[in-house]
Amino acid sequence: MIQFDNVSKRYPEGHDALQRVSFRIEREDLVFLTGHSGAGKSTLLKLIMCMERASGGQVVVNGQNLNRLRDRRIPYHRRNIGVVFQNHQLLFDRSVYDNVALPLVIAGSPPRETGRRVRAALDKVGLLQKEQRNPIALSGGEQQRVGIARAVVNKPELLLADEPTGNLDPALSAEIMSLFEEFNRVGVTVLIATHNHALIARQPRRVITLHDGRVVQGAAQGSLSG
Repeated sequence: MIQFDNVSKRYPEGHDALQRVSFRIEREDLVFLTGHSGAGKSTLLKLIMCMERASGGQVVVNGQNLNRLRDRRIPYHRRNIGVVFQNHQLLFDRSVYDNVALPLVIAGSPPRETGRRVRAALDKVGLLQKEQRNPIALSGGEQQRVGIARAVVNKPELLLADEPTGNLDPALSAEIMSLFEEFNRVGVTVLIATHNHALIARQPRRVITLHDGRVVQGAAQGSLSG
């Protein structure tokens, strides 16, 4: 599903965010990506989404070599990827329903199909009764669940989460993690970037650790933390 082969990323000012990073994540895996602030986690996720391009090496996602992906094909590549952000990135001038529907509207989904999918996604995260609320009226945990519903409404094969529990207490963090596990059980590949070591410690999952842009642990399939 995801393969990095000696991938490096150097930004124009000369900063090496990633250096010769290699790993493989199989389809239907759930994997944690961790490391100190500035280790390269967000850059790695941006490469998967084609928000950035690798300076060296190859990035392959779902059989597509992203080095060869033309700019006009990037939106189609992203339709197979759901993304959950730490700060939710919700639109507060729109309802919960409209926020979740946005990826489908952009993709040109028919209104009836959009409604069915949005309500199924909201039901999955326990917010079906709040579809007409404004996100600003929701708690932090509820806002994060809206973000997750929006990320999965397109039924993506791959779900990326960038510090999804960073602003949540331990109980809410566990609740959000249970949602990721539920999506993983139905076949979604999940990659979670986090510095929440307590969250990682509770999950017997593979952990890929970055330090100063290099993989220092977990490059091999099946490696666990500790």
